[in-house]
Amino acid sequence: MNAVVIAVCLMLFLSFIRINVVVSLTISAVVAGLVGGLDIHQTIAAFNDGLGGGAQIALSYALLGAFAAALSHSGLTTLISHSIIKKLGKEPNSGNTQVVRWLLLVTILLMAVSSQNILPIHIAFIPILIPPLLHVISKLHIDRRLIACILTFGLVTTYMILPIGFGGIFLNDILLANLNTNGLNAIAEQIPKAMLLPAMGMVVGLLTAIFISYRKPREYMIEQPVVSDSISTTISRKSLFVSLSAIVATLIVQLQTDSMIFGALSGFIIFRFSGIIKHEVSKDLFNQGVHMMANIGFIMIAAAGFAAVVKSTGEVGTLVTSLGDIIGDNKALAALLMLIVGLLITMGIGSSFSTIPIIATIYVPLALSFGFSVAATIALVGTAAALGDAGSPASDSTLGPTAGLNADGQHDHIRDSVIPTFVHYNIPLLIFGWIAAMVL
Repeated sequence: MNAVVIAVCLMLFLSFIRINVVVSLTISAVVAGLVGGLDIHQTIAAFNDGLGGGAQIALSYALLGAFAAALSHSGLTTLISHSIIKKLGKEPNSGNTQVVRWLLLVTILLMAVSSQNILPIHIAFIPILIPPLLHVISKLHIDRRLIACILTFGLVTTYMILPIGFGGIFLNDILLANLNTNGLNAIAEQIPKAMLLPAMGMVVGLLTAIFISYRKPREYMIEQPVVSDSISTTISRKSLFVSLSAIVATLIVQLQTDSMIFGALSGFIIFRFSGIIKHEVSKDLFNQGVHMMANIGFIMIAAAGFAAVVKSTGEVGTLVTSLGDIIGDNKALAALLMLIVGLLITMGIGSSFSTIPIIATIYVPLALSFGFSVAATIALVGTAAALGDAGSPASDSTLGPTAGLNADGQHDHIRDSVIPTFVHYNIPLLIFGWIAAMVL
């Protein structure tokens, strides 16, 4: 059996039985190398070489965490959280429960969407905004698996179709660049249009989660509100101006430099030297933000090592090219198998952004040989990469929601984030991606 398939399945199994994700990735990387024909020394060398690729991501998340902590200190997130709690009142009643429930869900969705473009801090907002709302979520008996699905929807679907912020990086800098490098003559305007139909699968998954799967109440232990009634719901004009300036600066610098590191750093510096954050507090805030994102950073570093080992074995190419013997000249089967292989690769690596360079080299010539149009090829490669981002134990799209929803220890990463998002998004995304490949 192919080393990639074995390693990904092992990683998922170990994660499912609650082995730490970093440990699961490391063990699976060793197995991938040995099964793929590398000796133990070559495997370890490839793993170590790959760790550097995750260091940039880890540092980006650490600085985003520091920026998010500073943003929280400014009072904006506390104001949002406290306003929702006050809207609920001391005890929910039939007159306001549904209103507050929908207000909460829509607010979380809008924050997830804007975190990819308007305020490109990615998942860093989740551990800041969500914990203060857990009291409200528990009081309303909202299933936290639904919140995880909403957050993941906003994190993933946004970059699939909107070429701004992270979407600009995914659609233009990575997807378009790799497609054209490997022989496809595509232009930037075609990319979002081709990805629109696959993204509809994400919409179907979200609606299923909201109105079918998790519409029933779920009981949680109700802790004391994280935000107490004594906290002021006002924010000074200076704090508001500084916060907005930091947000704008973070957005502009990131877009100009294509670097989350310098974007987040510029926002933090504005907070630090504005006067609203005292010198003695800034160090604690920085440490708090880094600590908040440290677990995610380590997982992303381990995932980069895993990806390096998988690439070194050469088994990804073997897996994809072996599809030719199975497919024959069946175009529909070719599209389906290419999407499934993309799902396996992304589930293991944990990043759709990292999957595209791996699969585009083989997928583009293969798609063109089967007569797929430019738009269909875009949909195939883009969907194959996005598949698995939702539902991977090593993906920030599942790690982020868990970081916020498990603040009180009542949300399991695998059972409450990974499995729900996998079922609700990968299945419809696979279906709609296949339809897009056949009709475009």
